[in-house]
Amino acid sequence: MNSSEIAKLAVTALENKKAEDIRIIDISEVSVIADYFIIANGTNRSQIQALSDHVAETLGRAGVPLKQMEGYDNANWVLLDFRDVIIHIFDKENRIFYDLERIWRDGKMIEAENL
Repeated sequence: MNSSEIAKLAVTALENKKAEDIRIIDISEVSVIADYFIIANGTNRSQIQALSDHVAETLGRAGVPLKQMEGYDNANWVLLDFRDVIIHIFDKENRIFYDLERIWRDGKMIEAENL
């Protein structure tokens, strides 16, 4: 499974659990850490944890190992590292505060259907 397929599967998993404002940034030409950042937010701690669990389970079943997960207990910013695809799930306040879309503006914003 290539990074584009992994990203598409992750976005579908986020959509299935009603994640809000899902954004995909192709960072393959500006960084070596990953090909894609996926950024989304949930409405509360329980939903953010459910989103994280569902993405990890969905990708795990597809044979994509989770390298690392950070921030799950506090659930104000959960980072899921699948090597070439890194997923950030925020609460609304922290998403605005950290503004990863601005920080990674050199990457290309893409739509899920263009993966």
